[in-house]
Amino acid sequence: MTDGYLAVARSIQIVELAQLGADRRRMAEALPVRSLHSNKIMHRDVGDLPEKPDFRIAMRNIPTGQPSARQRELDFRSRPQRRDRGRPMLTKTNAPVHDRAGTETKQRYQSGFGNEFATESLPGALPVGRNSPQRCAYGLYAEQLSGAAFTAPRSENRRSWLYRIRPAVTHKPFQQIPNGSFVGTFDVPPPPHQLRWNPLRYPDASIDFVDGIVTMAGNEACGIHMYAATASMVDRYFYDADGELLIVPQEGRLRLATELGVLDVEPQEIAVIPRGVRFGVELPDWRARGYICENYGSLFRLPDLGVIGSNGLANPRDFLTPVAAYEDRDVRSELVAKFKGQLWTAEMDHCPLDVVAWHGNYAPYKYDLRRFNTIGSISFDHPDPSIFLVLQSRSAIAGVDNIDFVIFPPRILSMEDTFRPPWYHRNIASEFMGLIHGEYDAKAEGFVPGGASLHNCMTGHGPDADTFEKASAADTSKPHYIRDTMAFMFETAEVIRPTEYALHTSELQRDYANCWQGLQRHFDPSKP
Repeated sequence: MTDGYLAVARSIQIVELAQLGADRRRMAEALPVRSLHSNKIMHRDVGDLPEKPDFRIAMRNIPTGQPSARQRELDFRSRPQRRDRGRPMLTKTNAPVHDRAGTETKQRYQSGFGNEFATESLPGALPVGRNSPQRCAYGLYAEQLSGAAFTAPRSENRRSWLYRIRPAVTHKPFQQIPNGSFVGTFDVPPPPHQLRWNPLRYPDASIDFVDGIVTMAGNEACGIHMYAATASMVDRYFYDADGELLIVPQEGRLRLATELGVLDVEPQEIAVIPRGVRFGVELPDWRARGYICENYGSLFRLPDLGVIGSNGLANPRDFLTPVAAYEDRDVRSELVAKFKGQLWTAEMDHCPLDVVAWHGNYAPYKYDLRRFNTIGSISFDHPDPSIFLVLQSRSAIAGVDNIDFVIFPPRILSMEDTFRPPWYHRNIASEFMGLIHGEYDAKAEGFVPGGASLHNCMTGHGPDADTFEKASAADTSKPHYIRDTMAFMFETAEVIRPTEYALHTSELQRDYANCWQGLQRHFDPSKP
């Protein structure tokens, strides 16, 4: 590491601290940080500075009593600890992510869906031939994390053994805090008409991932949320006891630092954080926006392929699980929990991401949607959207899922003498759609990246008037290439109930139904 690099890093810290008052300038010396992947002390990478660095992003105090989750700010006088995660990586949008040594990097992963993984960040940290030895290597604690009942069938059983610096029990009692816009109850009467929303706006203030979550809708099977964040989580961590989180980034990358390792996720990738796993979110691009499906039911799994055969759709080898990575830091931290629909906070005196080694099949993972093997008709008719199924949460009724996660990726439409867009439809299931990138082939206008729509049980939906006219006149002797797009759908067997926010926000497109009003009457009984 060069003297010039250290000088730049030191000068950046001086600029930041100067804004906090002369009495805080004593902290301007460059502070060492500890790598996520080892116990080696390194200096933080400053990356590529944006034109106007935002030094408002600061660590938060642990609240006492029940303050708003949006009102916690840093008090440097009472918090002199070393700031390992004190500032997000200073990278421009679309710039490469750097590690803390200043070099461009990609995270290491283990390949496969639901595999029995084994990973350690220190040699010999994993016990051999047993799960809970009398004394663990390196003075670690053994802890089991169970995602299924002990007696669940082996094929459905999910659990991992963690070997960590402190057990998860080492925190102070929880105190309830206001939910804000992140809610867990869905008791507003849902309207039967179609609903559509513009993208969620970014907040003007520095808001982290958890505080940036806005609940749009939900039911007994799932909660459906959107997020818009402008700050990394600093010494603040979250876990969801109500369900597993399917995170769908739409804009801006996420670095998900979890107990079991680190996932770097970008738009057109997804990440799944299991129920109960603690994690923090860093924003390499300074802001991020996207969607979340909170699955209250059985764990997401890959669908059976039936007559498709042994290959196709989302292939298991393309799912990636992180390797073990830990942080050994005694630092005042906040742990936020979502439990029975409410938010709670507890104080910790250390970073909870201290798992040095782990083995098992209950772990976070990510998947690149661009690797989906799309199946379609090569003769006639548009098949049912179930051919685009990525993940499913099964119910007790065979063939009926709690949640289906479906995507509409780039594909080739070659059906002849066929209306190629999705047909007009009323469905016993309910559908919440989002657009990650590009345009959706059934909606020419109004449905934009970052937006969303809801078509509930037995609510009619389908192509807008412009799309119908174009598709009805298209030359179907030639294939149609749908490129540069990625839409998705959360489909559930239960009615999806929008929240009060979703029904009254300024982002609601109150003229959505107008897109079908231009559909003309073509019926002529004299012309079969």
